[in-house]
Amino acid sequence: MDLYKMSLWEVFLAGGPVMWPILLCSIFALAIILEKSWHLNKIRINTQKFLSDILDKIKRHEIKEALQICDNTDSPISHILKAGILKYDRTREQIKEAIEDASLYEVPKLEKSLSALATIAHISPLLGLLGTVTGMVRCFQIIQAKATFFHPVSPGDLAGGIWEALLTTVAGLIVAIPTFIAYNYLVSRVNNFILEMEKASTELVNFLTE
Repeated sequence: MDLYKMSLWEVFLAGGPVMWPILLCSIFALAIILEKSWHLNKIRINTQKFLSDILDKIKRHEIKEALQICDNTDSPISHILKAGILKYDRTREQIKEAIEDASLYEVPKLEKSLSALATIAHISPLLGLLGTVTGMVRCFQIIQAKATFFHPVSPGDLAGGIWEALLTTVAGLIVAIPTFIAYNYLVSRVNNFILEMEKASTELVNFLTE
């Protein structure tokens, strides 16, 4: 059986039942990666320009206009800065507390689904290993069955189990490697976003309390 002449479906079926959970992992991973990338692109803004516009309004005592800019911008940065602006006439501690409270709500939304992606990246090779073990178990079952009736064991008898074992290992790694790369990339983007949020909120607090 030539691997390069087989269709993907034939290769998939040759891998045995463990290929199904590996396939589900790949579907879920792809869905999370696409959704997370779309969400991060949607909420991405020019933080410096946004902050500059807000500080300019506050400098002119146009608080309502500054809040309006935040309302018109759909981004976690705008949400936490709005919480600080609403406390513009309070103490530094109260402003910081309002921003921190808003961050407690916004940061988990940024990190949503990342743990699921990490889980998929870790369990996919384990599923491949499980398929390897079940494939080898199948080989030894064949050996036992043949030995019971004193029939010689040929390489062809074992090939099916070994073939299944190797395919599931390959499939698990094919899913795990790009998923892990995507996970690290998305975590980096989220961390950069959080860093921008922290810098912008610090600048706002300093501006309001100077």
